[in-house]
Amino acid sequence: MIDSELRWTLGTVIVAYVAVMYAIAWWASRRVVSVDDFLVAGRRLPLSLAWMTLLATWFGAGTMLAVPDEVRVQGLRAVALDPLGAGFCLLFVGAFVAGPMWREQLLTVPQFFGRRFGPLAETVSACLLVPSYFGWIAAQFVAVAGMLHYFFDLDERIGLVLAALVGGGYTLLGGMWSVTLTDAVQLGLALLGLAILSINVLLSLGSGDVLIGATRIVSGTEADKLVVIPTESRRELVTWFGLFVVGSLGNVPAQDLMQRVFAAKSERTARRACFAAGGAYLAFGSLPVLLALAADQLLVETPQQGTLAALAHLCMSPALAVIFVVSLLSIVLSTIDSAILSPAGIIAQDLCGRFLGGNALRWNRGAVALVTLCSLGVALQGESAYGLLEQAYSLTLVGLFVPLMMGIYRGRPHGIAANASMLAGGLAWALHLTLGWDDFVPPLGTLCGLECPMSLGCTLVSLIAYLVAERVAPGEISDVSL
Repeated sequence: MIDSELRWTLGTVIVAYVAVMYAIAWWASRRVVSVDDFLVAGRRLPLSLAWMTLLATWFGAGTMLAVPDEVRVQGLRAVALDPLGAGFCLLFVGAFVAGPMWREQLLTVPQFFGRRFGPLAETVSACLLVPSYFGWIAAQFVAVAGMLHYFFDLDERIGLVLAALVGGGYTLLGGMWSVTLTDAVQLGLALLGLAILSINVLLSLGSGDVLIGATRIVSGTEADKLVVIPTESRRELVTWFGLFVVGSLGNVPAQDLMQRVFAAKSERTARRACFAAGGAYLAFGSLPVLLALAADQLLVETPQQGTLAALAHLCMSPALAVIFVVSLLSIVLSTIDSAILSPAGIIAQDLCGRFLGGNALRWNRGAVALVTLCSLGVALQGESAYGLLEQAYSLTLVGLFVPLMMGIYRGRPHGIAANASMLAGGLAWALHLTLGWDDFVPPLGTLCGLECPMSLGCTLVSLIAYLVAERVAPGEISDVSL
């Protein structure tokens, strides 16, 4: 429990900071005169802004809040999903996906499916992408609510509502322009706060010596927690690999990632931004992981959430602790507004606006409110942030990764194959989720003596469905209509 004076100071600074960010977002919103401005910043982002908004979009609750809590329980093996998988995803996109997708000059990922495979594929892909974001956004809400509960003893349900109100408000103001400019400010503060916290923790562990502190993190941690890739059993290795694949490939078709690729001012800028963000993600993402290991030696009482916030309270002066907590909240809020904008754009462009017509900007803003409410409903279910992250990554992997890569690199577009692939992977995933199966068809795995993670098995189903439908269905079909 923090003292009342620090609590009031922190609360005042948070309110003032949010007000400043809203002012920046309002100023940026004056650039918005078209749907292109609202969704992809007029395709004018330079490298300096493109890589920062990419990094800020993902460097949120996953890396800064959920992963440290998970590392304290599981050790380094918990980095498979995030930051290791997510960082590799950005590098993969930079190498194989960013260039071809930028050349398409799109607003949304489903528009790519529409061009390659027909309008039905556009609708199906949109229906798969939109719900995949609810868990991702909910994870950010859960993280913010956990921090507010720790510092202000605020009921977590009230914290969830506040996070939704602030995040949704950010996004409504100015779309991608306001998101990008606030991202740049928030990311800089967050990385500065993380660096200051890391130095203070190492000084505390090393009795004033940073190198001794770093050494003590390793020497004072159980050997089992220092294992990155578990090889004790086939089961643990397969599970780890499944999480890594979900993190590294599951976000490739994601709208938030592709939206920033589309917003870059050139194909070269799009590729370089992905490489820069991927390298920075792996580098800075390692700091919260090391801090989580240090927390086992410094924190007497282990909080269920908010490991980094607890370290800041213990190891930093009140003034520095306030700066760190505000920077931590800001980067999560940055992820929230970016994540809300992505499915909202799909709803407005590929679903409601496409079928019902009307004012496109109005549809986009209405969709922002809808996505915020749906994500809040998911968060109120009470699942852990880490679990929400895994589910959010999985749906896009099992339903969209295969047809996306086929659409980019396979010369013959085939609408029936793409639709079969998306539906087969998505339905297999939904069936396993409904039955509570973590492995792919557990009875089959028991019979064969080989367990397979659900996400990998459902992705294989998606691939098989594509190849079979392509072979069985006649001719080149890219105009399958509703």
